[in-house]
Amino acid sequence: MAYDVIVLGSGPGGYPAAIRASQLGLKVAIVEKESLGGVCLNWGCIPTKALLKSAQVYEYLKHSADYGIQSSGVSHDFGAVIKRSRGVADKMSKGVQFLMKKNKIDVIMGFGKVAGKGKLEVTAADGSKQVVEAKYIIIATGARSRQLPAMPIDGKKIIGYREAMVLPQQPKSMIVVGSGAIGVEFADFYNSMGTKVTIVEFMPRVVPVEDEEISKELEKHLKRKGITIMTSAEVTKTDTTGAGVKATVKSASGESVLEADILLSAVGIQSNLEGIGLEENGIKTEKGKIVVDKYGQTSVAGIFAIGDCAPGQALAHVASKEGINTSEYIAYLEKKSTHLPEAMDYNNIPGCTYCSPEVASVGYTEKAAKEAGYEVKVGKFPFMASGKASASGATEGFVKVVFDAKYGEFLGAHMIGQGVTELIAEVVTARKLETTNHELLNAVHPHPTLSEAVKEAVAAAYGEAIDI
Repeated sequence: MAYDVIVLGSGPGGYPAAIRASQLGLKVAIVEKESLGGVCLNWGCIPTKALLKSAQVYEYLKHSADYGIQSSGVSHDFGAVIKRSRGVADKMSKGVQFLMKKNKIDVIMGFGKVAGKGKLEVTAADGSKQVVEAKYIIIATGARSRQLPAMPIDGKKIIGYREAMVLPQQPKSMIVVGSGAIGVEFADFYNSMGTKVTIVEFMPRVVPVEDEEISKELEKHLKRKGITIMTSAEVTKTDTTGAGVKATVKSASGESVLEADILLSAVGIQSNLEGIGLEENGIKTEKGKIVVDKYGQTSVAGIFAIGDCAPGQALAHVASKEGINTSEYIAYLEKKSTHLPEAMDYNNIPGCTYCSPEVASVGYTEKAAKEAGYEVKVGKFPFMASGKASASGATEGFVKVVFDAKYGEFLGAHMIGQGVTELIAEVVTARKLETTNHELLNAVHPHPTLSEAVKEAVAAAYGEAIDI
């Protein structure tokens, strides 16, 4: 069959692209080699949040006396925790199946490869091949765990995020290499379950892309929980010949050997570009990403790329918006739409880490704003001063905001604390609307809520704070 659009990959970039194209009147097919929903839904964003929720419930029960509730004999069933997480992922994947049917999108299972202009060769699990044709192809092949020579993933003793979600038994000890979102979230989960966890981070601080104050605050809380943290440290070699794994770590203080049952490599991701027909068809790549224009079009007209295989931030919500934009651009080219989509603003993308306490940020850090030449006003509001946070028993963390002193432009916000991954959307919207400090201070926030912390941080930046 011939289609208007074929989408290669059904992750958080691919399936929204397919749905939006269908909504706009285009005939669409989607090609998926494994499970609808891709890594995010099946092996990433969603199941990890289910694991972290189980850890949170377990922590609540262990500290229920703090809330006047008596409980005894609290324990956890690691297998049941994993099973619940897989159940959540399976349910969401079935939801994507439903959406495909609802939007009349053909699903073709198999490994897709660009086979020329407007052609995609699909190899099914049984080895049979078919060529599917379309005027436009959207590549949304995502990414996988990046591997380093010193830590070859064997799936048993040295694992990636995928194996970390389905371990048959809870390890007594774990080394987590890398303290980005993936590393920190798994470190927090396993530590909460009772595993002895050591984080090894190459950079001078954990969550190194975040504002420095956020990094310091998170490190303090992780250490308080019993997690050992080694920064400015590098794993130079590993040995899996014994019962567990030995990791040789080089740091400023010298060389040491760590021993654990499991080593989780969380040193980033690598785009899935192999074997999908890029070189043969003249589709340019650079630094492990497919080169695209502002609408996602590659160096070959009619072929687009979105999500983790393209240059934007490797985040599910970035992929989703890129996919929608690309489909809207194609619809415009096909005269199914009368307007061009608005180009992505990659400086207004929220980043979230779902450990406890949570971390969320958007825009410039204080340091980056100063380096960009801004004179800044900075405000902070601690959750210790929040009535809702006190009532909830979660007063750790703060909200930090950064404004341009000259014009009041909202340059960025950085948060750590309970529920901040929900609070950050207010700042994203405010920045999108070019909101200044005055509008935020005059927008009445409900009391008592955690969201008041955003307004109070803005007030603090301008010397108008009431509660601190």
